[in-house]
Amino acid sequence: MSLDTLKARLSRRLAPIDSWRPGVKPDRSDYDLNPGSARAAGELRPAAVLIPVVARPEGATVLLTRRADALARHTGQIAFPGGRLDPGENAVEAALREADEEVALKPSAVQVLGLSDAYETGTGFLVTPVIGWLDAAPVVTPSPDEVAEVFETPWDFLMDAANHRRDFYDLDEGLRRWFWAMPWGERYIWGVTAGILKGLHARLYGDEPRPVAAADEDAA
Repeated sequence: MSLDTLKARLSRRLAPIDSWRPGVKPDRSDYDLNPGSARAAGELRPAAVLIPVVARPEGATVLLTRRADALARHTGQIAFPGGRLDPGENAVEAALREADEEVALKPSAVQVLGLSDAYETGTGFLVTPVIGWLDAAPVVTPSPDEVAEVFETPWDFLMDAANHRRDFYDLDEGLRRWFWAMPWGERYIWGVTAGILKGLHARLYGDEPRPVAAADEDAA
């Protein structure tokens, strides 16, 4: 797919920027693969991430980060730039601010094309994915307190359903937790990041049948 065709598809199939509202019902969640799991208590906390699509001559890529090892939670995991909304912010403002703070990606370098499906995390956040288009390779500087590494993964790899797999880990209580994963070389893209990418794939190219529950799969 050419860069022009990809950009046109994104612009056509993403939700408009002005459609964002706080507290919307999530379209996707960590519970899609774990329907029997108890949800986090309390109201979902609003957050946003930026999915920067870089228009490189050899093909589009997606900018991702590896979280710093010194962070209190989710250390070393692959993530998009993003975080909680500050009071008075909308999702686009928060995503652009966080990208600037985390990797020095300036808002002026990003053309926001639209929004993907709102995602509920198992930790109680309602995440709005904001898709941004970068016409040139970005100059980034990771904030050492938050980001250990910035890298790009080919768009075609991430949007190929053959590279989307369901993995799991077992909890101490004997329960099995399923999640999406998209391993790319030595980098393990999984959890919320992979789930958001899976939702973006479905929005752009059509959804696949939802997987059976883990209990049904074990009984098959």
